[in-house]
Amino acid sequence: MMLSNPLAVIAEITHRCPLHCVYCSNPTQLASVDSELSTSEWNDVFQQCGKLGMLHAHFTGGEPLARRDLVELVSAARGAGLYTNLITAGIGLTEMRLQALVDAGLDHIQISFQDSHEDVANWIAGAKAHAHKIELSHAIRKHKIAFTVNLVVHRQNLDHLDEMIGFIEQLSPDRVEIAHTQYYGWALANRAALMPTPAQVERAVAIVAETEKRLAGRMRIDSVVPDYYAKFPKACMGGWGRKLMLINPSGKVLPCHAAEVLSGMSFENVREKNLCWIWQDSPSFRRFRGEDWMPEPCRGCERRSEDFGGCRCQAFLLAGDATATDPACSLAPAHEAVTAAIHAASFQVGATIPTASSFVQLQKANQNFWRYRTNPE
Repeated sequence: MMLSNPLAVIAEITHRCPLHCVYCSNPTQLASVDSELSTSEWNDVFQQCGKLGMLHAHFTGGEPLARRDLVELVSAARGAGLYTNLITAGIGLTEMRLQALVDAGLDHIQISFQDSHEDVANWIAGAKAHAHKIELSHAIRKHKIAFTVNLVVHRQNLDHLDEMIGFIEQLSPDRVEIAHTQYYGWALANRAALMPTPAQVERAVAIVAETEKRLAGRMRIDSVVPDYYAKFPKACMGGWGRKLMLINPSGKVLPCHAAEVLSGMSFENVREKNLCWIWQDSPSFRRFRGEDWMPEPCRGCERRSEDFGGCRCQAFLLAGDATATDPACSLAPAHEAVTAAIHAASFQVGATIPTASSFVQLQKANQNFWRYRTNPE
């Protein structure tokens, strides 16, 4: 296959985070603070990205604001000719720091919201963050940068999606991303409490469609439907090693954020290899490119050049085989793993917002995770 240059780098500059969201898709084994790439190492990475012809740098984590050198990193990415996008929960972002980031060349900021109700939003996030995010959203509108609001939806908040959209409209973002929880990392561990019912998904699709019409020309609405309810899988990350490179806090270069779950695979590190070689020649990025690796029914499917067999990580997590057809596909031999999860959600009692006590109960499994993520620099 003809290989084009990657379009973007997803820079996971830290796994530290003040929030404790039970739908977090970060790996359950996180990169330690001591292993994080230094400022100069990230500067070199961005120079390599520019030379590879990349267009975008997406700063994420964890919470990227936990890095005290974030302004320097944004400046370095902008200096390498990259469009800079900050994906954040906003904790640690003051108006002064926002101004410094804008001055450094920040082009776009994405703020995540968990709900429209402050108490529920704080329960889901595991931190009192909602009020600060509202204030921050108003501050962002004072600057000439693009503004997106990310809203993650799931069983516990879908029943008032229309109210959440109305709340977001008041923040006047340029774009809204309504993303159903994707089941990786901690989200997979908490899937039983997060999986929406078929009725919830059907109603949500209708609400989003109506919102798109109503706000056409005023606000862009992007919606990510849950894989489990799709007839065919999506081309995860645009296809394995086809469009993006993700660099985790310790310098591992991955085709997607969940790739380290794949047993038997190893991934190169920017401390040891340059990005050009990793993109073009590394065994990890070449592993699932093209069609030679595909089993049936993917190999004979007319959609194989659209979805590339779906997500390799989801195939491994649900079918135990990274080379299998993504079980989210209705044609997959292991599709029963998905239908069983949907069936369980359909008959599970309690699709409403949990009480404070039950939500804490839901989060108990993540206590060690929280303890690590809140460690200061």
